[in-house]
Amino acid sequence: MTADNPGQTRRCVNLPGRPQLPFSDAVLVGDTLYISGRIGIDPKTGVAATAVEEELQLLFDEFAAVLALVQMTMDDLVWVQVFSPDLSLWEPFNAAYVRRFSRDFPARAFIGSGPLLRNGRFEMLGVASRR
Repeated sequence: MTADNPGQTRRCVNLPGRPQLPFSDAVLVGDTLYISGRIGIDPKTGVAATAVEEELQLLFDEFAAVLALVQMTMDDLVWVQVFSPDLSLWEPFNAAYVRRFSRDFPARAFIGSGPLLRNGRFEMLGVASRR
């Protein structure tokens, strides 16, 4: 239960088979899912994929996998924040991003950042609300 709404439960959601880091992949509160920042990490190397397209594929696949753990899809996203140290990648990001939705797009920010962990070009976090 949460302090601000005693009738609402809070559940940490984590992808199976991953090392437990000091954060959850997502937290579900009622019908709202708060998703931690994700980077398109190549599971073989432990760093971001070499090719931009591959990194984006891994990023969106992992985001979708977290959503699926609570029976949601990318179409349930209502807010997304994207960080990138290279703003020239805005267009390649958008090209991959639009293919992941079948309905309206969530509110979004694309923010220039400093370096990202594991040599990532993108880090995305978001909030989803069950339709």
